[in-house]
Amino acid sequence: MSMKSFPKPSELPVPAGAEGWEKLYPYYLVFQDKLKEAEDAKFWFCDSQHWPTVFKPFETIGGEFAVKCLGQYNARHLMIPNANGIEFRIHLGYLYMSPIPVPEEKIAARVPLFEQRVGHYFQNWEELLKQWHVKVRGTIDEMETLSFNRLPDMVPMEDITTGKAKDGSEVLLENYDRLIQLAYQNWQYHFEFLNLGYIAYLDFFNFCKEVFPNIPDQSIATMVQGVDMELFRPDDELKQLAKLAVELGIQSAFGNTDDVEATLGAVRASGGGERWISQYEEAQDPWFNFTVGNGFYGHDKYWKEHQEIPLGYIADYIRRLDEGQEIMRPTEELIAEKDRIVEEYRDLLEGETQALFDAKRQLAATAYPYVENHNFYIEHWTMGVFWRKIRELSRMMHAEGFWNEPEDLLYLGRNEVRDALFDLVTGWGVGAQPIGPTYWPEEIERRRGIIDALKTARPQPALNTPPASITEPFTRMLWGITTEQVQQWLGAGEEVEGGGLRGMAASPGVVEGLARVVTDSDQLSEVQPGEILVATVTAPSWGPIFGKIKATVTDIGGMMSHAAIVCREYGLPAVTGTGSGSTTIKTGQRLRVDGTKGTVQILDAEEAGEPAIAGPGAHSHSHV
Repeated sequence: MSMKSFPKPSELPVPAGAEGWEKLYPYYLVFQDKLKEAEDAKFWFCDSQHWPTVFKPFETIGGEFAVKCLGQYNARHLMIPNANGIEFRIHLGYLYMSPIPVPEEKIAARVPLFEQRVGHYFQNWEELLKQWHVKVRGTIDEMETLSFNRLPDMVPMEDITTGKAKDGSEVLLENYDRLIQLAYQNWQYHFEFLNLGYIAYLDFFNFCKEVFPNIPDQSIATMVQGVDMELFRPDDELKQLAKLAVELGIQSAFGNTDDVEATLGAVRASGGGERWISQYEEAQDPWFNFTVGNGFYGHDKYWKEHQEIPLGYIADYIRRLDEGQEIMRPTEELIAEKDRIVEEYRDLLEGETQALFDAKRQLAATAYPYVENHNFYIEHWTMGVFWRKIRELSRMMHAEGFWNEPEDLLYLGRNEVRDALFDLVTGWGVGAQPIGPTYWPEEIERRRGIIDALKTARPQPALNTPPASITEPFTRMLWGITTEQVQQWLGAGEEVEGGGLRGMAASPGVVEGLARVVTDSDQLSEVQPGEILVATVTAPSWGPIFGKIKATVTDIGGMMSHAAIVCREYGLPAVTGTGSGSTTIKTGQRLRVDGTKGTVQILDAEEAGEPAIAGPGAHSHSHV
């Protein structure tokens, strides 16, 4: 039977106004005419899980560093027997990936190397992870020291008397280069343990599938879930602050959290307010280095700089506490459920097999929390500082007349920024006007038009002909891209009874409720209690709304995606990797989400748009 295919890159229409878009990105990031035959022969999937919106030129840095560093740990550090890295291209503004398999004949030779390297990490896990924290914190601390100040009219006299013989412009150039290098450094650290977390989990997963052929994927995930994860800390801090506000009786101070100064002023003026403020300020470092996005875009808003966001979440928690709701995650229930499932399956084994089960599960449970925790340190904290410094630089160059808007630097590639900086210091150094202010404003407007045009089209879920079977472990676990899922996207998968969508059964339970489609984190404030969240993908920082909703449906993501992990921790049903949930479903439609089977049914296609009415968190989830 001939395989059904996705369109080839060259077959996709370029949106009107986006002609010439390829020139916005480095040559190595776009498909090449000279390589058309080879590139068309590969299967590419769109990573809208991490990059759901079009890249501005500077923003490709996150995609480049992340995917390159992921690959190096597979291909060069750990020598994973069956998987090298992932090739990636930008097409029409979106990121597409193609996993690179290891040739069959080279797999055996990599096995002993892999065992030796992975063995070193697993035998010294705690010690090495401690070192990792020191390395990552060191990088962040150094980033914080970098600054981008305007150059002075003349060098200070003491530079003359001390024979410094430099004009200060070298600091500007060095700081920019160093900022890029430090971001690259923490992305290398990012993957040092991540792939190991997946490997430990996959090893346990495959073992379970072998000894319990009918075990649901969810039961395996439940057996290793980490209940006390650092990634939940920012959200937990807000919950504690809400509880303190109720305890102190200062709820009325949170009437209009959009006005940060007035809210904090009202708290200060109330009895016990100083105690609340001191806990609030303590929580900020480091837990407010948290974004409502995923850290990959310059427009992502961080709590630290947009305190109306955490204050708004606190106000919502206060409201829920006043209504008598339980806002803490059901940690004890989750642990009891985990223990029950572990015992149930463990009792089916004996002797050596049981000992093997214990060892593999223990390793997975130790390594697995990193899969989420690293996110706080890299995507949130590191990138939060990085983007803040980039905005500082952009504003300084805006003041020098290089562009019309304070954050327009994002329309330049990172190497173009280096050139623009050299232009600035050259003009300043020789006492002439730099060329940038006559060149960049017009060029940026042209690019802005192209980016806006690219944003009018949604990406294809994939390109070209998929392989007969998808075996690359990360592609399956993180992105949820399995052979069955790809067939589903192509319309060749099994139909869902009664119509609807099929995806990954990522977190168990069956609920009905009204859909709320969220395509941008700015829309999170519209989510009503008891709705079903439908999104391209969820970000880890959406934690505060998981207490409001009944279930989650996403377009992309596997058992190890954030949506899946967070929903399991909150005891909510989830179906991930539906391919087209966010474009098929409309806000207000009534859905039945079956997180146990991985299906989503639209119960009233014709009634879209009805007002959302729902009582607080009716969690009718049934564990399997």
